[in-house]
Amino acid sequence: MSNRILVVDDDASLRRVMKLQLEEAGYQVSLATDGEEAWRMLQESEPQLVITDLRMPTTGLELLSRITQAGLRTTVIVVTAFGTVETAVEAMKLGAYDYVTKPLDFEALVLVVHRAMERQSLIEEVQTLRSALDQRYGFEGIVGHAKGLLRVLDQAARVAQRDATVLIQGETGTGKELVARAIHHNSRRGKKAFTAINCGAIPRDLVESELFGYTKGAFTGALANKEGRIESTNGGTLFLDEVGELPLEAQVKLLRVLQESEVAKLGATEPVKVDVRVIAATHRDLSAMVEDGTFREDLYYRLAVVPLRIPPLRERREDLPELIEVLFERACKRHGIDDLSLSQGVLQRLIAYHWPGNVRQLENMLERLVVLSSSNVIPVEDLPPELSAPPRPALFWPELPEQGISLEALERDLIRRALERFHGNQTQAARYLDISRRTLIYRMEKHGLVEAGVHKDDE
Repeated sequence: MSNRILVVDDDASLRRVMKLQLEEAGYQVSLATDGEEAWRMLQESEPQLVITDLRMPTTGLELLSRITQAGLRTTVIVVTAFGTVETAVEAMKLGAYDYVTKPLDFEALVLVVHRAMERQSLIEEVQTLRSALDQRYGFEGIVGHAKGLLRVLDQAARVAQRDATVLIQGETGTGKELVARAIHHNSRRGKKAFTAINCGAIPRDLVESELFGYTKGAFTGALANKEGRIESTNGGTLFLDEVGELPLEAQVKLLRVLQESEVAKLGATEPVKVDVRVIAATHRDLSAMVEDGTFREDLYYRLAVVPLRIPPLRERREDLPELIEVLFERACKRHGIDDLSLSQGVLQRLIAYHWPGNVRQLENMLERLVVLSSSNVIPVEDLPPELSAPPRPALFWPELPEQGISLEALERDLIRRALERFHGNQTQAARYLDISRRTLIYRMEKHGLVEAGVHKDDE
C-alpha cells in the first residue's frame, strides 16, 4: 500500500519534527514551505495525504481549494494555531478530512493520520473496482469492430441515455446480456440494481410469484409477504432473458408493469408502484410467436420499442482473430498460466470454424485448451475432433448443432452470401438459390437486406 505524505508548513522546525514522527510511524514524508511549493509538488506526484498549515504564504485554504477544484483524490488534514470553529467549518466545507490544532500532540496526530490513510485506501479500492466495472460492462469491453456489431453498439449507446424499453435479439451465445449490462451501466440507473432473470429457467408455476411477489396467505405455503424480483429492482434495470418463454398469464402482468408501472402481487388487492426499466432478450422469433398465438402482440410491441439484433459470429468473422486473442489472454489470466500461446495451426482452425454456439462456445473452447495444455505452445493435436480437421471451405454445417439453429437466421445468411457471391446481382443470386427473383426480393425485404450496395437492380 502506498503511504506517501506531503507536509506543508512555513515553520522549519515544526516541519522537521513532523517528518521525524511520521517516518517513525512508517510513512514516506515530503516537505513544502508553503501552498505554492506544495501545489507544484502535487502536480509531479500525488501523495495519499497532505497535512497543511493554514497561516502561511499561499494559505492552506487556498491549497485545499485548488486540490478540490482539480479533482485530486488526495486526503487533506489541516493544521492551525487558530482552531476556531469558523476556520474548521470552512476547511471541512472545502473538503478537508480533519483538522488538528497547535501545539501539536504528535501521538494524536499519528492516530488521525492512520485513520486518514485507511480512508484513502478504501477510496482507492472503490475507484479500482469502479474502473474494473467500467472496463467489464462498458461498451468498450465488448470486443469487435465488424460493421454490423458497431451499428448495434452505436444504437445501444444512444438508447442507454433514455429510459425506453429495449428488445435484444440474437442467437444463443452472442452476448445479449453483455449488451444489456452495458446499456444499464451507461444509463442514469447505472448505480442502481441490475437484475438478470432467465425466464426459461423458472418453473412455469413459480413464474408469477418469483417475478411479481405475493402476500401472506395468497396460496398454501405463503407464510409471509414477499417482494418479487421486479419490485426489488425498483429504480434499476430488469433484464428478462429468453422472454419468449414467459407463460401467457405472466405476459399479461408484465404488460401492466410496462404500461402502468405497477406490479400486481399474488393475493394483493392493490397494485404496487415501481420504477423499473425493462430490457428483454430472446433467441426466438417473437413476431412468429405472435402469429402462432404463443406470445401477446401488445406485449411484443411494448418490448420492441427499440429492437437490437446482435449478429452471430459467422456474420462478423473479421472479429475472430481479436476475439481469440482477448479471450485466450483472459483464460490464461483466470487460471494463472503465463507463457502459453496458440500454434499457427490451432489459430487457423479456430478462425476457419463456423462457431454455431457463437462467442460463448469460442470462449469455452479456449478455456478448455488453456486448462488442458501440457506445453507452452498448444498444438493442433489438442483440438477436439470437430476442430482438428484441416480448414475447409464450407457454406453449411456438416451436421445439425445440438443446441439448435435459427431457420430465420440461416435463410438470411444464405441470401446475404448469395448476393455477395454475385456482387448484388439479384437474378444470378436467385438462380443460384433456385428461387424466383420476385421471391428473392420478398425475402430480402423480410430480412432487412434491402440496403445500398446489396439490393441492386440488375435488369
